[in-house]
Amino acid sequence: MARAFDFPSDLLDAQEELHQVAGDLTVLLKGLPWSVEPHPGFSDPDIWRPQKRPATDDWSEEDQAELQRLRDRQRELTLNVITHPFWATLEGPDCVTARMVLKHAHDLAPAA
Repeated sequence: MARAFDFPSDLLDAQEELHQVAGDLTVLLKGLPWSVEPHPGFSDPDIWRPQKRPATDDWSEEDQAELQRLRDRQRELTLNVITHPFWATLEGPDCVTARMVLKHAHDLAPAA
């Protein structure tokens, strides 16, 4: 069983938002065309692992702006989590364990 840690609420909130932003990025990227710019597509069957991509439109300015916003927020939250003063209260294996527990704190939270 994982050890319980008394994470500060702002650290938990930052980790939860980081998890949400990562999910939002995944959804956004899965819905975008495979190329940022318009591309006629290609087929390369003569390589050891054949590749094929259909023609695609480009990403809209709105999509590019949203992607940049999410990536900026992801960087900001990541810095907030990894530099939080809480980590200075732990040493060695406890610090590593706490970081792993924090990543899954949203999975362990009781349903409201």
